[in-house]
Amino acid sequence: MKKWLAAGTFVLAAFLVPNNADASSGYTVQSGDTLWGISQKFGITVEELKANNGLADTMIYPGDTLVTGEAVRNDEKVDLLSRLVHSEARGEPYEGKVAVAAVVLNRIESGDFPDSMNEVIYETNGNSYAFEPVMNGSIYNEPDSESVRAAEEALNGYDPSNGALFFYNPDTATSDWVNRLTIDSRIGNHVFASN
Repeated sequence: MKKWLAAGTFVLAAFLVPNNADASSGYTVQSGDTLWGISQKFGITVEELKANNGLADTMIYPGDTLVTGEAVRNDEKVDLLSRLVHSEARGEPYEGKVAVAAVVLNRIESGDFPDSMNEVIYETNGNSYAFEPVMNGSIYNEPDSESVRAAEEALNGYDPSNGALFFYNPDTATSDWVNRLTIDSRIGNHVFASN
């Protein structure tokens, strides 16, 4: 009888003790973390992160454990983002490449743009695309290793653009709409701006 009681207690304990072995399903909030930064780290949207955790707003506290689910950031996302970075920022400083990638991620989170990487990068406006490399086909060129690293760093939350939604080269920009933007930063030949 004692053997059965001990075995039953062991089995019951196995079901009651949470299993934290799957690191991809949970994350412990650290001081300075934001939902946006965590969402970028795990390749999911802020809305998905809020839904996974029953959060009504973006308030989180150090020590909280968030359910992140399976990371959807994958090689395809890194590849697409790094191809855009390579095409748009070839010859720019590394920080400028990360900033170009961050603009795409900022657009995904802004609410004024589509909410997926594919939709943001391939967005059209009338007869033109949001990003010239999509229109001229250079987005299909193989990215260099620095562009891949820049895309990964932006996906991990680094944003040297200061939250910008746009970037342009003032020496080559031909549209007047850029004059209505608020400049957030300048890196290399690019200006990073918001509405």
